Amino acid sequence: MGPAYDQIVNQAARCRSRTRGAFTCPLTIRVPIGGGIHAPELHSDSPEAIYAHSRGLKVVMPSRPYDAKGLLTSAIRDPDPVIFFEPKRVYRSFREEVPEESYTIPIGQAKVLNEGSDLTVVTWGAMVFQCLAAMDLLPEDVSVELIDLRTIYPIDVETIADSVRKTGRAVVVHEAPKTAGFGAEISSLIQEQCFLHLEAPVQRVTGFDTVMPYYKLERAYLPDAERIAGAIRGCVAY
Repeated sequence: MGPAYDQIVNQAARCRSRTRGAFTCPLTIRVPIGGGIHAPELHSDSPEAIYAHSRGLKVVMPSRPYDAKGLLTSAIRDPDPVIFFEPKRVYRSFREEVPEESYTIPIGQAKVLNEGSDLTVVTWGAMVFQCLAAMDLLPEDVSVELIDLRTIYPIDVETIADSVRKTGRAVVVHEAPKTAGFGAEISSLIQEQCFLHLEAPVQRVTGFDTVMPYYKLERAYLPDAERIAGAIRGCVAY
């Protein structure tokens, strides 16, 4: 993604606003992103927070085949431009049955993958599977509610807030760098919506504030099950 590409996306995002609603821009752009497959560092970034900042643009990132088909159908039918991020790491690492017939999943609707009562984990993309692995490392008496965001923008604030009001604790996981990552936005939303329900500070498990390293250090950069489980244990024990 270079400057020319960004300019095209921003122009598309402003189409409805610039024409006062006279025209829309039904454009869907599929973009492979993320690390974990030993690609060059320039091809392993996770820029979802950058594009979530472009008003008029919807930003989607599914984690599994069923959601990918339903969300892609919704994106193509949407009258406004959609950036459809596809985590390369999960292209061939997860299989599930996908109906042949057409179906849609609403853009802007998160999915609760696991219900729990002690702590909420919010994540998206390839990190969904690292969070599932982290849950296997936790004591049996720790009950985690796992939310797959699926859509970065518009964000499903209601699902997140309802969960955190129930659990009182939250951990946000993403593979982009920590500073100005989308986890900061979620943390702020939780503070605004759920402050009186929180029993511990919101924790973030993210990539580091550095350039994605070459492939030999790639896995050390990306959040893994151990790091996520450690953050969950710390948040529960706070």
